[in-house]
Amino acid sequence: MLVGIVVGIVTVVAAVYATGLSRLLLSPFGRSAEYESSESPTAPELAAGDWINSEPLSLKELRGRVVLVEFWTFGCYNCRNTLPFVKGWHERYREKGLAVIGVHSPEFDEERVVENLRREVTSLGIRYPVLTDNDYQTWKAYGVEAWPTTFLLDKQGRIRWKHVGEGSYDETERLIQKLLAEGWQGPPESP
Repeated sequence: MLVGIVVGIVTVVAAVYATGLSRLLLSPFGRSAEYESSESPTAPELAAGDWINSEPLSLKELRGRVVLVEFWTFGCYNCRNTLPFVKGWHERYREKGLAVIGVHSPEFDEERVVENLRREVTSLGIRYPVLTDNDYQTWKAYGVEAWPTTFLLDKQGRIRWKHVGEGSYDETERLIQKLLAEGWQGPPESP
């Protein structure tokens, strides 16, 4: 009977490892995905909403810059834990070609009120652009499922990295640096 139990455990462990499920089970605080540039989808455009700290922006206008898009909400504890890192990247890399955009997708009713969001943005010392996403159009276009979720877009506007949850801050910064160092092919030639 003991042999049967051991064989069963080994079988389950092998199946978990082979399917890649072990990565998800061993990283409960977040998961990351890096995409190769040739396979990377172009990021969906940002939906309409109110902008804080900026005039309305479009990803098309930001071509030639690396863009970090973070989906967050001000009442989320995990989002507040990532905030010092996102603010730091904005400060360190904005002059080097990084654009940070916070997409505020509310969880609770009080987070839908733009005046409350403006107050929180000021209180939290957020200086980068924040877009309201009260109807979840941008959230749905990106396939987001949890707060916070961070995307890194390359200079061509392609999604090159996605991270769900807290953590992976060193990995994120290394990828920001890598994407900033990549060349830009520029807009397509007009016929």
